[in-house]
Amino acid sequence: MRIRIVDAFADRPFAGNPAGVLLLDSESFPEDGWLQRVAAEVNLSETAFAHPVPSAQDADWALRWFTPKAEVNMCGHATLATAHVLHSTGAARGPVRFSARCGVLTTTAGDDGGITMDFPAAPLTSVVVADEIAAAIGAEVLSVYETGDDVGDLLVEVVDEKTVRALAPDLTAVAALPSKRGLIVTAGAESPATSGYDFVSRGFFPAVGIDEDPVTGSAHTALAPFWSKRLGRDELVGLQASARSGLVRTALRGDRVLLGGRAVTVIEGELHARP
Repeated sequence: MRIRIVDAFADRPFAGNPAGVLLLDSESFPEDGWLQRVAAEVNLSETAFAHPVPSAQDADWALRWFTPKAEVNMCGHATLATAHVLHSTGAARGPVRFSARCGVLTTTAGDDGGITMDFPAAPLTSVVVADEIAAAIGAEVLSVYETGDDVGDLLVEVVDEKTVRALAPDLTAVAALPSKRGLIVTAGAESPATSGYDFVSRGFFPAVGIDEDPVTGSAHTALAPFWSKRLGRDELVGLQASARSGLVRTALRGDRVLLGGRAVTVIEGELHARP
């Protein structure tokens, strides 16, 4: 059983966000405990598991994502990584439809090697929990939004890009905040005309075993509508300013968000512990 590690939202190895990808040859998933143990063994922010579905259904592959500690409802970078593996190995041609917890997700490979993913846009609801969050991240908070059940984060706006880059949050305090997954902290880009991106973010998810995620595709389903409304443009570029870093292209299309990026397979091997 082949297992791969793919760097997503990256055009070179050792950048972007690494994800484990396991394509199953069965028409159903193994038991959840086995999936969780594999994800814990891989020990990346997410490991994706996919199996083909019968052609009569409304999707081509079923897809699930696990952190080292828990299954999640939505994951962008591991979806990008899975689509990359399907196309690079010849297992798929043209658009690929994935059946997932958050609905049917469609990915399309471009002639330039990039992949575009069609995700539901996250609903944003303003909330007042700024004091606890400011204490947890050690920075002034301008606004806070809940992002709905699929994403499950608190979207936190801070003063500027320098503040986002300098954050050193109290992760124990972040894990205790009232969110299902964690925090997305964001600000507008300092120099969008020269930097090539419109906004910056970082993602902290200690409650699900991820202290800081390198590049969080699902977070951009919330960041895209937030910044598109602020900036008055439907098509934007976000930089997730982690140590590995990565660019995510976003396009708001009604209640959907298109997320674009590249991916690179870095490791491929054999998983001997079969279910």
